[in-house]
Amino acid sequence: MSTRWLVTGAGGMLGVDLVSVLRQAGEDVTGANRAALDITDAEALKDAVAGYDVVVNSAAYTDVDGAETDEDRATLINGVAVGHLAAACATRGARLISVSTDYVLPGDATEPYAEDAPTGPVNAYGRGKLVGERAVLSTLPDTGYIVRTAWLYGEHGRNFVATMLRLAAERDTVDVVNDQRGQPTWTRALATQLMALGRAALNGRAAPGIYHGTAAGEATWHELARTVYALSGLDPDRVRPITSDRFPRPATRPSYSVLSHTAWTRAGLASMAPWQETLADALNQPGFVALRKAAA
Repeated sequence: MSTRWLVTGAGGMLGVDLVSVLRQAGEDVTGANRAALDITDAEALKDAVAGYDVVVNSAAYTDVDGAETDEDRATLINGVAVGHLAAACATRGARLISVSTDYVLPGDATEPYAEDAPTGPVNAYGRGKLVGERAVLSTLPDTGYIVRTAWLYGEHGRNFVATMLRLAAERDTVDVVNDQRGQPTWTRALATQLMALGRAALNGRAAPGIYHGTAAGEATWHELARTVYALSGLDPDRVRPITSDRFPRPATRPSYSVLSHTAWTRAGLASMAPWQETLADALNQPGFVALRKAAA
């Protein structure tokens, strides 16, 4: 009997890649976008998850700056609704993998955050996501999984890598902050990791709890932009470093968002490849190839 997967947020940047990866692997997957499934509707969720073995929640309120003035709605979608989804999975016997964020952490460390590091969000988006994390872990202590990710980019949504390529076509130089560190993570690589986790969860190899779904290594935004330029045949010196105070945003950003990956090792699973490798693969995908050609 085949495993049945349900992906919420299937119209988003990660969701599109996740459905694609699962289908290409021969899995039985249903992708539910926002129009098909409102995760804030607790009653609808009970019916929606019925019959599925693994539910992967990639639905989210993703406007980090907008959350500062719309925190109630951000927390409803990223926190309260995740609790409803966890309750529905508990009722129907499905395992839940919910995608979270590095923003639940304070971002002031000097070495990679362990999965059990103390939380301390510095913005509204992070506070809402933490509500969701706590709901999953308390409601599904034996079948709930949190996968924190960061610095996501992909072909199917707005993201930093695509923006850098568009700006390369429009400007001679671009200023990029060089005092925030993180792990650039390709959505398709994360989707593959989520599939591996779901499979390991079903066969009892992966313990429930928190996992960090980010690429290996670390970089600043400036280093990432230079690498995007270099891999695209553009002059990386066109990318100029600036400090964060030169680029103020409504929501505070953590200065350090590097996460450790020890939970994968405990589950007998490989962690993700270095960010430079996955970036090179991503830039050869059709959506990014088109942007590279326009920037050349």
